[in-house]
Amino acid sequence: MMRNKMISLCCCTFCLVIVAFGQQNRPKLASSSDGSIKIPMEEAYWQSDSGKVAFEEDQAIPTMRILPKAGLIQLKDFDFSTGTIEFDWRPTDPMFSSFYFRHHSAQESECVYLRTARAGNPMAMDAVQYAPFLKGVNLWDLLGHFQGSASFSKTDWNRVKLVISEKQLQVYINDLSTPVLWIPQLEGNVSNGTLAFNGESIVANLTVKPGIVDGLPSPASMDPTANDPRYLRQWLVSEPEIFHVGLEPVNDDFPKSNANWTDIQAERRGLVNLTRPYGITKERRLVWLKTHIHSSSNQQKQLDFGFSDEVWLMVNGQYVYIDKNYYGHPIMKPPFGRCSIENASIKLPLKEGDNEVLVGVANNFYGWGIVARLDDLDGITF
Repeated sequence: MMRNKMISLCCCTFCLVIVAFGQQNRPKLASSSDGSIKIPMEEAYWQSDSGKVAFEEDQAIPTMRILPKAGLIQLKDFDFSTGTIEFDWRPTDPMFSSFYFRHHSAQESECVYLRTARAGNPMAMDAVQYAPFLKGVNLWDLLGHFQGSASFSKTDWNRVKLVISEKQLQVYINDLSTPVLWIPQLEGNVSNGTLAFNGESIVANLTVKPGIVDGLPSPASMDPTANDPRYLRQWLVSEPEIFHVGLEPVNDDFPKSNANWTDIQAERRGLVNLTRPYGITKERRLVWLKTHIHSSSNQQKQLDFGFSDEVWLMVNGQYVYIDKNYYGHPIMKPPFGRCSIENASIKLPLKEGDNEVLVGVANNFYGWGIVARLDDLDGITF
């Protein structure tokens, strides 16, 4: 028994020595005279759980080649908050290549990615996109307005630059004088973290200038819908429940009289973002959202309505609208199955007095939420 303990102790000591030796052979990152930090394309500085990454030279320039199915490659022991990030990037994946900043984990991170299939088409509306990860969910389908066109090559080197203030982001590709994407408010839950890459590509000349934001304001800019009172922004939300695929709500699924309701308020652009409080799920879930509209008379009101993924909308206990919005399926709504005020237009039958609007929302695919805007407010109060 004593001999086994001694062997275990020796093994542990040996491992600690190896780790310490490895750290000693990875010099700390140092700033140059202008405050910039050049990130080495060397194995000692990068974490890869798959090991599918190669550190090579291209015309005497050190590069990091991310191989197929490599997963995330993240920079070790680095903390970034604000500043400018630049790197050379050559895609080899025909679909996507992603760059992460303020990366904490697969649960929480900020992300910019390029759709390599759009390379060579400067008019493609979705060549570059920003999407945060909230509680393990990529919000690409809730934030389709955070995308744009970009001119880049899928076979040659491209220069990428990101300027990141506390709450805003600008993305430049090749033309470093004009951003291809300007994000007025970063939507992630994180304010600092490391850098990471994903998707087959080659990366070189990665440089970080901490705190250098080229005049990009720190606060978020104004919500473009802030002065529009037609959005239904104040709701009550029930606790999410498992709701297996294929089920439709029946009597037992509707909110009970003793249901636990919580206040939830719409975010920018009127989005009721259910992902932020409830995060990722491996199973389909259902919540109910409830609000009230007071009408001065019996009338119908037009409601522009966006949702992800399935909804059951009722007014005063009667179904008004039932639909699904699944990306990649024939039933998906424009634009491309994403949650948008463009998804649907519905007539709400309102009676004189108070009206209860109840919306069941089910989801098991990426972001989860709704957005609702009345056509006008004549004879209406919330």
